[in-house]
Amino acid sequence: MKRYSDMSHHELLQEIGTLTEKARKAEQLGIPNEYAVYERKIALAKSYMVDLKQFTPGDTYYIEESGKKTSFKIQYLNGVFAWGYREQSEELEAVPVSVLNASAC
Repeated sequence: MKRYSDMSHHELLQEIGTLTEKARKAEQLGIPNEYAVYERKIALAKSYMVDLKQFTPGDTYYIEESGKKTSFKIQYLNGVFAWGYREQSEELEAVPVSVLNASAC
């Protein structure tokens, strides 16, 4: 199996399709943990197709999870992960850039 960083755009799209199908099956079978793992893998694979130049450390972006928007202020980028803080949190965390809304708040 290839690493996402070694895959072409086309290969990433195929991988995302495969993972989406597996996530759908896990959801239908009522296996929430497996579904969550596939959703995270999809977000990570999508991050390799995002232009990192659209994200600026110091700016705040939105993360939409379960229909709820949370702001996330980027401290720095490391690979396809944005490291920073969610609103109302003092805990530094990393999120794949694909989960961030590309337009700053």
